[in-house]
Formats: sequence, C-alpha cells, structure tokens
Amino acid sequence: MARDELGVSERRACRLVRIHRSVARYLSRKGDPPELVMRLRELASERRRYGYRRLGILLRREGFLVNHKRVYRLYKEEGLLVRRRRRKKTVGVKRVKPPLPERRNQRWSMDFLLYGLSNGRRLRVLTLVDNFTRECLAIEVGTSLPGARVV
Repeated sequence: MARDELGVSERRACRLVRIHRSVARYLSRKGDPPELVMRLRELASERRRYGYRRLGILLRREGFLVNHKRVYRLYKEEGLLVRRRRRKKTVGVKRVKPPLPERRNQRWSMDFLLYGLSNGRRLRVLTLVDNFTRECLAIEVGTSLPGARVV
C-alpha cells in the first residue's frame, strides 16, 4: 500500500488498524501443485454430485497432503460447484372446487394415516368416509397395506 493511494503512510495505517506492518506486507510464497489442481478438476467432473469435502477425502486417499480448507479454497477458485438439480415444473392448471354432495353415498374420500409405535414399528390406517354424512364407512389397520388389500 503506497502513501499516494490513500494519503496515509503505511506505519500510520497499520497503527490505526492495530496490526503489525509485517502482516500488511505478507505475501505467500507457496504455490499450489498443478497436479493437485488438475486432479481436483478431474474428480469434480467425474463425480458432479460430490462437494469439496467428499473430493478432499478422495484426494487424501490418492496420497495428496491437503486439508479441507485448502480443498475448499481451490474448489472455489476453480469455480467447481455442485450442480443443483432443477425442480420439475408442474402444470399450471386452475383447480376447480368440486360441488358439495347433496345426498349420502354421492362422494367418498379415503385417506392413509401413519402412526409410529413405541417399539419403532409403523402402523398404517386406511379410512373411508362418506363426504355428506361424515360417517366413517371403513377402517383398515395394519403394519402394511398392500394394494390388493386396499382395493
């Protein structure tokens, strides 16, 4: 940082920010091995769904001495991002509310419910309801409800 740029000397600027002058002047002399960068790029193109953490594990398995921070920095510098899956677009059909039933047995509704038991198993319940009377016509309970049993 030169005096001409900001009108303040380096000593004064470092004193104001409360950092040592050697910190302000530090330039890293280490470079990243080109074979590491190339291998990271190859792995990212082979396995598009892997992020930097998983790629770092693969690099370490191959014998590269890298930590997660270095892999993350290289990953960002190379512009390697996990490709986000696009959401499937739904058809924009306007939904029409069906008319209310006027008599019994005109329209029925069925619903599946799922309950977790204390032993970890799940209990499935199929209910069949008449929409006009709100009467429950049938209840089928079991740990599994195959299609034939639902029909």
